Amino acid sequence: MLGIEELSMINVLTIRRMAQSRCLGGATMELVTGGAGFIGSHLVDTLVDEGKRVRVLDNFSSGREDFLSHHQDSGMVEIFKGDLLDIDAVKSAMEGIKTVHHLAANPDIRLGTEVTDTDLRQGTLATYNVLEAMRNSDVRRISFSSSSAIYGEASVMPTPETYGPVKPISLYGASKLASEALITAWCGTFGAKSWIHRFANIVGPRGTHGVIYDFIHKLKKDPSRLEVLGNGLQEKSYMSAEDCVRAMVHLVDETDDTINLYNLGTGDTCSVRRIAEIVVEESGLEGVSIEYTGGDRGWAGDVPKTSLDVEYLFSTGFEPTMQSEAAIRHTARALIDEIGL
Repeated sequence: MLGIEELSMINVLTIRRMAQSRCLGGATMELVTGGAGFIGSHLVDTLVDEGKRVRVLDNFSSGREDFLSHHQDSGMVEIFKGDLLDIDAVKSAMEGIKTVHHLAANPDIRLGTEVTDTDLRQGTLATYNVLEAMRNSDVRRISFSSSSAIYGEASVMPTPETYGPVKPISLYGASKLASEALITAWCGTFGAKSWIHRFANIVGPRGTHGVIYDFIHKLKKDPSRLEVLGNGLQEKSYMSAEDCVRAMVHLVDETDDTINLYNLGTGDTCSVRRIAEIVVEESGLEGVSIEYTGGDRGWAGDVPKTSLDVEYLFSTGFEPTMQSEAAIRHTARALIDEIGL
């Protein structure tokens, strides 16, 4: 497996030849965009465990090479450093690919409130480039990581896949919904097949953002108090990264419609107040004051409550190994170990 600096010095033609020569016996590969990121690296692990060869396309803006270091010298994973906004790089990475798992995107919803074209560029435009590169290379299968953020403040909870009209209230949610529309249009126009996964809040080891990550960093800075944005009553669905990627692969293997659209979650919820309590418990710190800033949401674009209907997912035979609270506790333990506290 080549390192980041090596790959950054190899031109597109060389990468194309390398990809062709390393696909043993002409075997196809799976492409994971954002494969060095939090969820993407877990997906790479799962695909490799199934005996699949994987090419990772990542610009390493938030992904980390050490998330994939355990695949060093395995012969199963290639790392291609490239940006999805560079269409030539995306086309090159598409050589010999059977299925694209498109996870690369802005990972932080709050960033869109400060740099307002972040989700447009890293989400919608990046998805267009992936689809166009697929069309040019005759790659017809895409598995896309969408989000419960597309539902906005839904009036029906648990919210089923058939709920509508959907009205996202964050730029991140709008970008995911636009990407879904591009994907279904590609299916209708160019004969592609898609799996669209609407994620609950995904948590787990290697996390680089999110409420648990933020709480641990706040406690590391000040072990005596923990500030919680909002009133702590925000309540959402959580799913472990391990269960999430297992569900993604399961659906790609077990469903075969032209457009396969599923909520991914556990069927329950957990409040931010409870998450704060769990993180404090797992930290082992004594006398921590949990303090709330007030208001019904943590930031502009935050949806105070989400609950996903996952009966459609469960009907395919998938079952999560952890419910929301167990996934949160598992994540708190892992991140405290990774970050140090």
